This record gives sequence, C-alpha cells and structure tokens, in this order.
Amino acid sequence: EVMLTSERYRVERLPFARLSDSDVAFFERLMPGRVVTNPEELKQFNVDWLKSVQGCSKLMLKPQTTAEVSQVLRYCCERNLAVNPQGGNTGLVGGSVPVFDEIILSTVSMNQIISFDKVSGILVCQAGCILEKLNEYLEEQGFIMPLDLGAKGSCHIGGNVATNAGGLRLLRYGSLRGTVLGLEVVLADGSALNCLTSLRKDNTGYDLKQLFIGSEGTLGVITAVSILCPQKPKAVNLAFLGCQSFAKVLETFTTCRAMLGEILSACEFMDERCMELVERHLKLSSPVTGSPFYVLVETSGSNSTHDEEKLNNFLEQAMTSGLVTDGTVATDDKKIKTLWSLRERITEALTHDGYVYKYDISLPVGKLYDLVTDTRARLGQGAKNVVGYGHLGDGNLHLNITAESYSHSLLEAIEPFVYEWTARYKGSISAEHGLGFKKKQFIQYSKPSEAVFLMQRFKAMLDPKGILNPYKMLPSSS
Repeated sequence: EVMLTSERYRVERLPFARLSDSDVAFFERLMPGRVVTNPEELKQFNVDWLKSVQGCSKLMLKPQTTAEVSQVLRYCCERNLAVNPQGGNTGLVGGSVPVFDEIILSTVSMNQIISFDKVSGILVCQAGCILEKLNEYLEEQGFIMPLDLGAKGSCHIGGNVATNAGGLRLLRYGSLRGTVLGLEVVLADGSALNCLTSLRKDNTGYDLKQLFIGSEGTLGVITAVSILCPQKPKAVNLAFLGCQSFAKVLETFTTCRAMLGEILSACEFMDERCMELVERHLKLSSPVTGSPFYVLVETSGSNSTHDEEKLNNFLEQAMTSGLVTDGTVATDDKKIKTLWSLRERITEALTHDGYVYKYDISLPVGKLYDLVTDTRARLGQGAKNVVGYGHLGDGNLHLNITAESYSHSLLEAIEPFVYEWTARYKGSISAEHGLGFKKKQFIQYSKPSEAVFLMQRFKAMLDPKGILNPYKMLPSSS
C-alpha cells in the first residue's frame, strides 16, 4: 500500500478551502455525469503510475470544453480551492497526482481533434487526446507526431506539452518547444488565453506559449494544442547492436551521426542489466545477447534503397573497426516494434523489480555512464539493481535504482549525491521528466537563485492564490 505523500515527505497543507457539499452541487450542475466522488473510483487517480506518491482527493472533474475548464477555475479561484490538473497520469516525478485533497481536473473527456492541414502538417486538437491515437490518425494521412514515448498508449498531448516531454524522436524532430506552434490555456482566475496560432513564423511580442510548455500545470491548464507534424517516413530501419564498453558506445554514436546524417532518427542505449530485467520480468527475448551495452539506431527517410545503403555502410564500418561485436537489422514494422519494445519497456520492467528511485539527467555525452558506475560503487549491496539507459543522441541518461522496498536511508545515500555529481559536470537534474513534486527542492542544482526567483514571480503573477498544482515544481518561496 502506498503511503500518503504528505506523510512520507512531511509536507504541510496550505490554507486552501475544504470541499463542501455546495461546491460538489455546483460542479454537478455545471457538468452532470462528469463529476466523480466515489472513493473507489477515485483511487487510481490519486496514485501515480509508479505507485510512489498518493493523494486523497475527494473529487474529480471531467470537463469537455475550454468554457467548462474556465468556469471550474473561476469558481475554484473565488472559493480558494486547490486544483490538480491531470492528463494520462503517466508522469514519473509525482506531478500529476494530488498531495492532499486538491480537486483533480482531468482532461480525459477533452479528446477531440479540431483540425488537420495536410499541406502544412499542422494538427490542432484538445489536450486530452492520447498520443498513440493522434499518431494513428496522422499515419492515415501520411504524417506522424513529432514525439514518441514509452507511455504513448495512455499519455495525453496536453500533459506532454505541460511537462515538455522529450522521448525517442527528439534527436530528429527537436523538442516540443519547437514543434508546438500554439496553445489555448485557461489561467488560474478562469480567463482563457487563446494563442492557438497555426503559423510557423509569428514574431509579434513575447512568445507566451513557452511559459506554459514545461510549466507542469502550475501556471495554467492547457486545453488545446497546435502542433507541427512531420511527414511519415517512407522507409524506417532499425539496427540493434551490442558493444563491449561504453567508450565503444560513444564511438558508435559519433560514427553513426557522421555516416547517417539527416536520416538518423533515434540513437538509444541500455546496459546489460536493463536487458536482463526486460527479459526476466516481461519475458521478452533479444536477438542480440552477451554484451555489456546495447545501442539502438533508427533511420527514417524517403528512399529505402538510399537509407539501407547508408545503414549498411555504417554497420560495415562499425563491425570492421570493432566498435560493434554483434547486431541485427529490422526493416519490417513487426520486427521494428519488437526490437523497440526492448528499450521502451525498461521503465515497466523496473517496476516489477521492486521500489524504483528514478533519475533523469542530462550530461555531456562523454560523462553519461560514469554516473551509473559511481552510483553503483557508492551503494554497493544497499541497492538491488543500479541501471543506466537513455537517449544517447541528446545526452540524456535515465539512472534507476531498485530496492526490495522504499528505504529512507537508501534515499539519503542517493540524494543529494546524484544531484551534486550532475551539477559538478554542469548537467541538468531533470532532462525531460520535469521536477513535479519529488524534485522541486533540488532545482538549485540546475538553476541559479535569480532564475528560481523569477519563476516564483511568474507564478505569483499568473496564480496569485497558488491554487494550480500546489506543492509542485518550484520550492516554496518562504
């Protein structure tokens, strides 16, 4: 059973109002049939996907329109009721569930595609659309989403934007800060901000949407998104390779970047312990075995013969120079999906291994694995498994430590050690997962105090009562 977040982390509830029967009655009049008060039904929305944090909200609302979100927030602002915006609840830092009894404002019923322009590739949709569903819709039109995540089957695009999710395609298509062209956002006082532009170029004033991308629901609730989608590549190839050392992994990456150029769409790595966990807990089997490291290289382009020739040249070079000792190549969809699942499902495999301490770090790529080695040495027998995997292409390491169960002394051995190590090499303590509830007190390892102070001023200006996703992202200003 998960302990209440407030108890485990000793957080004090801020002086928000308590939910009354008349509040519930107001919401039931506003959206009949889309108000959840049944404690059994609320359970799954009060706990995060990792089962590591848990709130005790007594109410979940499922608006369908921006107007409804607007009315909800206007009411909550007047009544001083705290609100926890929630998408697919697949976050990994405790940002998507209540800490106390905040009202859960779910985007689950806001799942309409508003428009898609086949000439420009611009999609406009509501925030509650599921990433995989959007991708399926686009593929029928010859396009794809510019982001791809392991959680694609349940995460919402609004949540992706609110957390500035990175994922597997970032190397090729860049971050959401570049592909999101416009947003519609409802502010804490209920006013709707429509910046839902569908232009690639718009240089009129401050770029307000950037404030909300990655703001983790603390500055406003994203209700709709306009996003630039790339054309679906005609040819996709995937190489799954075994390397004998991390130095060889790095050299494989620089070689593939040089030789594959514009068709390189992903470059991922995992260590042998990740592979063992995926095979043991999920019963998946890998065609490449017996290596300390595995590298996954994906190409996508418009000409299969051209791409295959490039990939074969790269593989020949990697094999003959001893960078890669073993490997397999997939060109058909089914085999590609099977190979990708070895990498995409690591997070899931880890949850079967016990309690997971998750770290999502950006580092100079040459230093990427040293953190895993140093952490492993530091924890010794204190941890069950210490593994490293992630996005080689953008210097993003996922360091995960598993133990039979949560232990405060193990946590103290890991934190702030991991953050100090990261800060020493000028890395970021959160490359793509955000800060949420679990990492907010460590922001100073990645941002100067002046920057944090400015962030707190933005928060105070846009949400003076502090009702939006309280206790998250920013350290308390007191």
